[in-house]
Order: sequence, then structure tokens, then C-alpha cells
Amino acid sequence: MADHSRRDPNSTYPSDEDGELGDKVQQVRAELESLKLKQEEIEREKARLEDLKRRQDSLENGRSDMLDKLTRALVVVERETEEAQKRVEQMRQIHSSFTQHLRDLESINARAWLPQDLPRELSRALSSVDNARAEYTKSHAKLAVESQEHDHSDPAMSENPVEFEDRSFGVWLKMGFAFTLPLQILALVALLLHIWATTSAR
Repeated sequence: MADHSRRDPNSTYPSDEDGELGDKVQQVRAELESLKLKQEEIEREKARLEDLKRRQDSLENGRSDMLDKLTRALVVVERETEEAQKRVEQMRQIHSSFTQHLRDLESINARAWLPQDLPRELSRALSSVDNARAEYTKSHAKLAVESQEHDHSDPAMSENPVEFEDRSFGVWLKMGFAFTLPLQILALVALLLHIWATTSAR
């Protein structure tokens, strides 16, 4: 009886060793494919982490930059707000003062003065005019200083910072009346003296 347990080396049938080697090759190939997939996954994770790191760095740099800018800007804004509030309060005081002087000057009615009250009324009226002129000059100087500090680009504005271009004709008329009031009073006094002298001569 022939022994079939021993195969011819030249036989075309694979031996057990050839089968084991083939299995190992397949196993290695499977492991290589698995490693390739893991490498691709690692590369994707690496790219994701690098993108997160860039965004985190961008956040930190942008946050630090804006914190610095906003902090310095708030200091400037607070300082400008305080200056603006002071200027508004100063403007209110000037407005109140000008309004009061304007009322005082408008209340002067030289035609209603009695001859015997002329010296007293005239002194009081001239005092009102002087007070108004002094307040106007002082306030005009304050406005000039403020305008020069806030406008360095226009020399014409610095030389004549307060023009009151928005005043109506009526206001200008009142101001003109106030500024020429002393001359009007002097003319009235001269007229009254002339009438008194004429009456006395008769």
C-alpha cells in the first residue's frame, strides 16, 4: 500500500507550509491596511488639533489686543466725557447769565423815566450795561479758549471763535440795542437838558 502522507516536492499541490505562509501574508496585509487607516485617522486628528490650536492662538491674541485697546479707549472716553460735562455746565451758566442780562437790558425804558428820577435811573441803566459788557467779555474769552483747544486746523476760527451765526435777526437787534444803549441814554439826557433849558428860558 502506497504512503500518501509524504508528498512529492515537485507536486503542484500546496504543502502545509505554503498554506501557513499565505495566511501570514494575508495577515500582514490586513495589519498594513489597518495601520494605514489608523495613520489616516491620526493625520485627520492632527489637522483638527492644529486648526484648534491656531484658532485658540487667534482668540488669545485678539482678546489681548482688544482688551488693551478698549482699556485705553475707555480712559480717553471718560476723560472726554468729563470735559464735555464741564463744558456743558459752563455753557449753561453762560446761557443763564446772558439771558438775565438780556432781560435786564430789555427792561430799561428810558421814555418812562420821570425827570426827577433821571440821574438815578440813568446810573442804574449804565451799571446794567457795564455789567452785561463785562460778563459778555469774560464769557467770550472762555469760549475763545475752548474753541482754540478744540480747533487747531482753522486759524480764522481761532482768531474769531464765537460768531453766533445762528442767531435770529431779532436777537441781533436786541444785542445791537444793548451795545448802543449808552449812546442812546446820553442822547436822551442831552435832549431832556435841551428841553429843560428851553422851558426855563421861556
